[in-house]
Amino acid sequence: MRGVAIEATRVQTGVRLDKRLVKVLRALAEFYDLSLGNLLENLVLSNFAGRNLFSESALVLVGELAHIYGLDQHEQDPAVLGAPETEGE
Repeated sequence: MRGVAIEATRVQTGVRLDKRLVKVLRALAEFYDLSLGNLLENLVLSNFAGRNLFSESALVLVGELAHIYGLDQHEQDPAVLGAPETEGE
């Protein structure tokens, strides 16, 4: 199936995210001249493929934007999907 172009059908979603995270994502999308939806789509697809979308310098920018908008990146460490639950969760 690789190499065959498939037209994507996009849908509107009602995803709720932390307000500070959305601010960082919007600023990042603006920096790269992308829509927020395109940035999110690229992030998810890259992660599904096991790739990191951002270079080291881009990750520095993410850190700076997070600081500006008050987003503590370690405030809520995300759970690893498929990992066994630890006590207290």
